[in-house]
Amino acid sequence: MIRTIYIERQVAKHPRTREVLARLRDAQIIECDSYAEIFNPKNQNFRLQKKQPSLIIARKSEKRILRAPDSYGIGGQYNYYFSHMLNCIYDCRYCFLQGMYQSANYVLFINYEDFFESIDRTLETLPKKDVWFFSGYDCDSLALDPITGFSPHLLRFLDSRPRAFVELRTKSTQIRALLSAPTNPNVIVAFTLSPKETAINFERKAPTIMKRLQAMKQLSDRGWLLGLRFDPLIFDDTFERRYRNLFQEVFSMLPVSAIHSITLGAFRMPKRFFKNLVGLYPDESLFAGPFNNRKKTVSYSEPCEEQMIRFCIKELKAYISADRIFSCSVNMSQKLHKISPTSPIGSTQNA
Repeated sequence: MIRTIYIERQVAKHPRTREVLARLRDAQIIECDSYAEIFNPKNQNFRLQKKQPSLIIARKSEKRILRAPDSYGIGGQYNYYFSHMLNCIYDCRYCFLQGMYQSANYVLFINYEDFFESIDRTLETLPKKDVWFFSGYDCDSLALDPITGFSPHLLRFLDSRPRAFVELRTKSTQIRALLSAPTNPNVIVAFTLSPKETAINFERKAPTIMKRLQAMKQLSDRGWLLGLRFDPLIFDDTFERRYRNLFQEVFSMLPVSAIHSITLGAFRMPKRFFKNLVGLYPDESLFAGPFNNRKKTVSYSEPCEEQMIRFCIKELKAYISADRIFSCSVNMSQKLHKISPTSPIGSTQNA
């Protein structure tokens, strides 16, 4: 799958670098001074690189733990995110990463221990508080786990950090490491799910929805808590039928007791990223949707977004309690609460 590996010289002898190379014995190895010389140059052909991405092994030297946006959360008051990788092996047309990065290559930051040290420092700044850390913002948390071995290191670290809560966001079925490890109630394995038709049309290279649900069932059988991430919601004339069918399928396979949280978020993207994506895929039907410019973001109109989220909440309440449902839009969450004090949607800002 990976034919070329670039390695920063400073991590060339790192034990985990050697472990990765042992798993990819046939790849060509090229050393470099900094991953930025490969990853950041302008005028790279993203679409061409996406056909055969290279792996870049590097060290993350700063800004390893960042404060999450206000709309990012599942009930916790203190929310941060981290990315031990950049880019994703899947090719989802709605993914903002393709509009943000010049390069389709994968970057793996091999210095996991420094990420963990940064988590510890963050916990120290918030004594006696529970803190949430989200993985999967700039990558898929598990898709390359058999190569990176990241999740086993993370789980061992979390065993002695009861105040650290982690979400692993994924579309992947690479769950072997989780199935072989003791469950941790502070870890939520969150799967992005779309209606079958949406997944077929726009989630290229990703496992089918059924395969994701089967992986989730295996995890729930072992006692892992799950997250359902219906994000982004994609609108068309069949929206209600597609999402009603999806919810029925999900809850016919998964026990409600295993569901930690559900998030809902309509398609949204910074204007610059959206423009870049349209330039990459000018004939993509998705980008001809009924989008509006809302400040610095391209999304559906506010009434359309409200209609979508209200419908999903109503359908989901037939299966699960409202306090486990969260909106990824701060404005929408606040509006729904304002309209009805007993609004079924949870706030993403505070516990």
